[in-house]
Amino acid sequence: MTLRNSSSVTEFILAGLSEQSNLQLPLFLLFLGIYVFTVVGNLGLITLIGLNSSLHMPMYFFLFNLSFIDLCYSCVFTPKMLNDLVAENIISYEGCMTQLFFFCFFVNSECYVLVSMAYDRYVAICNPLLYMVTMSPQVCSLLMFGSYVVGFAGAMAHTGRMLRLTFCNSNIIDHYLCEVLPLLPLSCTSTHVNELVFFIVVGMVITTASISIFISYALILSNILRIPSAEGRSKAFGTCGSHIIAVALFFGSGAFTYLTTSFPGSMDQSKYASVFYTNVVPMLNPLIYSLRNKDVKLALGKTLKRLKLIGKGEGVISIAMTPTFLKLRMLARNDSLVTEFILAGLTDHPELQQPLFYLFLMIYIVTTVGNLGLIMLIGLNSHLHTPMYYFLFNLSFIDLCYASVFTPKMLINFVSRKNIISYVGCMTQLFFFLFFVISECYMLTSMAYDRYVAICDPLLYKVTMSHQACSMLTFAAYMMGFAGATAHTGCMLRLTFCNVNTINHYLCDILPLLQLSCSSTYVNEVVVLIVVGINITVPCFTILISYIFILTSILRIKSTQGRSKAFSTCSSHVIAISLFFGSAASMYLNYSSGSMDLGKISSVVYTNVIPMLNPLIYSLRNKDIKVTLRKALFQIQERNMF
Repeated sequence: MTLRNSSSVTEFILAGLSEQSNLQLPLFLLFLGIYVFTVVGNLGLITLIGLNSSLHMPMYFFLFNLSFIDLCYSCVFTPKMLNDLVAENIISYEGCMTQLFFFCFFVNSECYVLVSMAYDRYVAICNPLLYMVTMSPQVCSLLMFGSYVVGFAGAMAHTGRMLRLTFCNSNIIDHYLCEVLPLLPLSCTSTHVNELVFFIVVGMVITTASISIFISYALILSNILRIPSAEGRSKAFGTCGSHIIAVALFFGSGAFTYLTTSFPGSMDQSKYASVFYTNVVPMLNPLIYSLRNKDVKLALGKTLKRLKLIGKGEGVISIAMTPTFLKLRMLARNDSLVTEFILAGLTDHPELQQPLFYLFLMIYIVTTVGNLGLIMLIGLNSHLHTPMYYFLFNLSFIDLCYASVFTPKMLINFVSRKNIISYVGCMTQLFFFLFFVISECYMLTSMAYDRYVAICDPLLYKVTMSHQACSMLTFAAYMMGFAGATAHTGCMLRLTFCNVNTINHYLCDILPLLQLSCSSTYVNEVVVLIVVGINITVPCFTILISYIFILTSILRIKSTQGRSKAFSTCSSHVIAISLFFGSAASMYLNYSSGSMDLGKISSVVYTNVIPMLNPLIYSLRNKDIKVTLRKALFQIQERNMF
């Protein structure tokens, strides 16, 4: 986040590749073709690896991630680049910083994914007998998580420093995208720290990645040369060929781009060199790994053959009887006799069932009344129609729905003999539980950003937190919730559940369900690591940065009264964040340590208590809400009197 741009520059003009108007249309068609090939190639490779169980191994897990990064990486700037070739090359300040962040994130991540792939090849060739043990799902997941974390850290460092610069009248970026080096000359403040950060981060990323890959291939080469047969050496070299080409293209073009930029007056050369680095490499990677890889070609051939048979309408019966099709059919129907699950609940002691029923019934009533009351209060009072209360309205709506996903079922289970939930009901509960939990993470993040703008930039608060901006933030929160819930539930639907059907929890959650599967949960564990990692890291970092800026801004306020007022506007939100993320962290830490019972108990706070407390926190500690509530109660009293 930024303390705003502190200048008149609110948008930049991208100079693009060429100023010659007669080249715009040919360039548009050329880059459109490259982009289509990139999207189709990488999406095809992702789909192929996902659908073919023969490719579910470490090497293709890394290739899956490389294709995902290349796809996202090209989508960061190519659509904007295509638009600029036929329209005005204008990008807003916020859009430019966002593009810079994601460009740096995916480039840095790709460096380390390529390093992970080099390590994978080293283990496969130098230590083949222990390959599956060394490259276990946990190790592969950690390597990928590390790649994304390093990418995120590098992007944060570059973008964070860029946000502190002041841009004056000059706003023409001599490039076709927002990159670090073309942006620095436009600043009218010192860029010394930015250059230092660029030197350290880029130096570390390139040095670490290059040395790791070099050492891996030095050991691989020495091992290959010791293989006596020519056929064995050829096969070993063949498994590394695609990766060597990908590494050479990526690091070679990247190094050439930045080396040409370092020479004075060579920005044009750098622009042309970066086309290869940013557009061509993401297009070539899927071609390199498919045309030079026997397993991928075989899987592609089988997939195309099936599609051809289906397209002709021939062999439909025979296809329906093939093992692969039967497996898919069985997966869609849970591939077992398990059509329902038994929820173990909070406790096995029958004497506690009735007291717990009354306790959770009271919690649910307070939750429903509190959140519904807050929704109605904000909706009916026009002076509460501000960004802060708009987000609070959505938070109360999420909490109300969130509690209603599982509490009614939980209450029934306290008084019924068997705590049964159908397979379909369990998957539905899982989806909506995850949807509302993830949405709440990002809603709390939006509220942190709202408080940051209100305190650090009060004069531009109404402009920054416009109706469109608030709507976009809320829409993004729900979209992140939908994406996360779809990813988790989609992977859960692929699992096979056998005879064991007792879920050691009072709701259908991911980790208790994974323990019941009799098929591999490797993909699910990877998805949990990635999705949960993103949905914890991004909100936590954003909230942390927001409050660092808020704190520094508050400490600069001279009057004690002013500081107290500023702190009070954030206190409710800080309490809500601490409760939500603190209880969630406690729950998942208990699960990870193997203490499922402790995880269940701590999750009560996370799932039941917090939705009840949020309306109390925001009403008892908020002057506007209390005044509005008193007025509403007074009006009701007056009506009853007459």
